[in-house]
Amino acid sequence: LVLIGDSITHGWEDKGATVWKAYFPDVPTLNLGFGGDRTENVLWRIEQGELDGLSPAITVVMIGTNNTGHRMDPPEHIARGVSNIIDRIKQKMPDSTVLLTGIFPRGENAMSPERINNQKTNELLKDLAKEKGVVYININDVFLSEDDILSKEIMPDLLPPNEAGYRLWAQALVPGFSALKKENLNK
Repeated sequence: LVLIGDSITHGWEDKGATVWKAYFPDVPTLNLGFGGDRTENVLWRIEQGELDGLSPAITVVMIGTNNTGHRMDPPEHIARGVSNIIDRIKQKMPDSTVLLTGIFPRGENAMSPERINNQKTNELLKDLAKEKGVVYININDVFLSEDDILSKEIMPDLLPPNEAGYRLWAQALVPGFSALKKENLNK
């Protein structure tokens, strides 16, 4: 398994480490999440050979929130960057199944410009996943209250999850991994 993303993905080695060990103790994993990364940083590292020689069964990608947070890139630009990342992954690791995760919510409420930007991007990513033949999951609802408030009990700074948030993410990944594992065994 290869994980690609920003500090949220990298957090599986820190805030989410205990959760990862509890849910995926026997899954050989390479975490390629780096703090502050935007889509162009991921593309640059792939072009520099980061994925060369790898052949994971599954590659999980969650990237784009820093494109929103640092510069408020338009959703179309973020989705284009993710599209390019998926293309490169498929070129470098053609036998890997790509699991694209929707960008997590930002901002305390539904009117937050960052939240709106990420939601619009996720709408594009869902369509992109169909177009590219990759699996898409969006678990943002598990982080939000019924009135769309982002819980500080899950994301204290209104973005990176704490251990409770990583637990919710892991619970959402379990069925996806199980389905993908069966799919890969039937190839």
